[in-house]
Amino acid sequence: MEDKPEIQVPRVKLGKQGLEVSKLGFGCAGLSGLLNAPLSHEEGCSIIKDSFYKGITFFDTADVYGHNHDNEFMIGKALKQLPREKIQLATKFGITILDDGQPAVKGTPEYVRKCCEASLKRLDVDYIDLYYQHRVDIFVPIEDTMGELKKLVEEGKIKYIGLSEASVDTIKRAHAIHPITALQIEYSLWTREIEDYIIPLCRELGIGIVAYSPLGHGFFGGKAVAESLPKESILATHPKFVGENLDKNKLIYARFSNLAEKYACTPPQLALAWLLHQGDDVVPIPEFAIMRIDNHTTSKQNPCRSTRTNESSLDLSVSAYKDNFQPRPDPIRQHQPVQS
Repeated sequence: MEDKPEIQVPRVKLGKQGLEVSKLGFGCAGLSGLLNAPLSHEEGCSIIKDSFYKGITFFDTADVYGHNHDNEFMIGKALKQLPREKIQLATKFGITILDDGQPAVKGTPEYVRKCCEASLKRLDVDYIDLYYQHRVDIFVPIEDTMGELKKLVEEGKIKYIGLSEASVDTIKRAHAIHPITALQIEYSLWTREIEDYIIPLCRELGIGIVAYSPLGHGFFGGKAVAESLPKESILATHPKFVGENLDKNKLIYARFSNLAEKYACTPPQLALAWLLHQGDDVVPIPEFAIMRIDNHTTSKQNPCRSTRTNESSLDLSVSAYKDNFQPRPDPIRQHQPVQS
């Protein structure tokens, strides 16, 4: 089995505990539906392998993704065809589906351990590199949840601990029990609220930022603008993608698309380049459902390189928004997409 990636994506440290990942990760949720029709395991495994050979080694899933945990089963199959020691695998616990189909959040110590054991079995691995609490259970002290996660680290079942969509207070309290390696949270050109308090705190504590929905749920890839939404997509009812809000957001997309064209790259490349430029502690995890990996990486030498000769899209993003958006220093914030 050929196990050397064809493209060398830069590698960065997440947190201060030693986890090293590819600068661009892969959000696997879309392989099992949600934003589109679910793929077969054969198709999903092929895409995961293709992503690995394009330099992506950081793969993100969760026990709630897909019907009957389909996503973890799919990732487990793909891992059997790849060198496990070169993969950084992240999964999550904490969201459960009730009998009436409604989601609920659960973070009791017993549930933490039950979920971890089940994920290890579905993924068919001996350990999980990064294990997140998917959502914080406000009825269970975070200290109790973290205490059980700490035990799982000591037992070697997980290597690093992460949180997802946690508040400043929760992050501080959790980090006091055991070092948090990464915070997964939505971050993109149209979701920047975390810049005020969350990112400064994470940098103070040495916690990495894993940015999900880095293309604005596909907005910067043209979803609902340049192409229609899949009928299976939950975005069909998302406030940013319907009615008057969508009409106004289309104007923003048109301007952004023109800007990308000026710099000889695609809109998703420019959006990702901006995010990649926010620091080595920020790792985007775009989903397959949003855009194929080929549209994010345009060069076998550098996944952050644009079609313009000898110029990285990281540099392009900086010069583009400095030249075209006012006022500084947060030139794109004034053009936030419309959401009621």
